[in-house]
Amino acid sequence: MRPVFVQLRCKPGKTYEVADALYEREIASELYSTSGDYDLLLKVYIDEGVDVGKFINDNVASVPGIERSLTTLTFKAF
Repeated sequence: MRPVFVQLRCKPGKTYEVADALYEREIASELYSTSGDYDLLLKVYIDEGVDVGKFINDNVASVPGIERSLTTLTFKAF
């Protein structure tokens, strides 16, 4: 499994609703509120061979209240 980080910008006033919806989907390894340009930082583990873009589209970006996402793929942990 490969860890993938997704930063999420939520519509004003929707951050907690988005966080609750992601938690209910049981896909998050870790989920944090953050400061800066994005409101949430999500860490998910995706199986090798799974299309990352489709996984994010189907399981994350489809949550109501998300305005924008930024996905960061990982390669090696040090």
